[in-house]
Amino acid sequence: MYTIQEVSKKTGLSAHTLRYYEKEGLISSVERSPGGIRQYSDGDMEALWLICCLKNTGMSLREIAHFLSLTRQGDETLRQRVEFLREHRENVMRRMAEMQKYLDKVTWKLNYFSDRLRVYEAREKGKDDAPNGHSAKEEP
Repeated sequence: MYTIQEVSKKTGLSAHTLRYYEKEGLISSVERSPGGIRQYSDGDMEALWLICCLKNTGMSLREIAHFLSLTRQGDETLRQRVEFLREHRENVMRRMAEMQKYLDKVTWKLNYFSDRLRVYEAREKGKDDAPNGHSAKEEP
């Protein structure tokens, strides 16, 4: 069993977010100690990792709640869950392809400006090495 602080540390989710997820039914039946302190099980941790995964890949909390509701309904919703995750996976792959295009552009710009910086620094170094402040490439 894990305390809310331990779960927060392991997942990166704040205690407030964990309580919100519980209130919204994303995670259910979190046990309590005799003193009323939340005690998260390994099953709760697994559910939280899934929630984080889906959320971090662009799924809304509303969609996550729907998916988890289907899960709680049992095997008769397996087809729906498979289709749901298939569509989500396709959306993630589409966004990754788009992000790859942006990354390619950023990489191209980085290389372009790095090349320009090398030329600029070489030119500046040449000025510093020249006697009387004249560039080594300039004629006296």
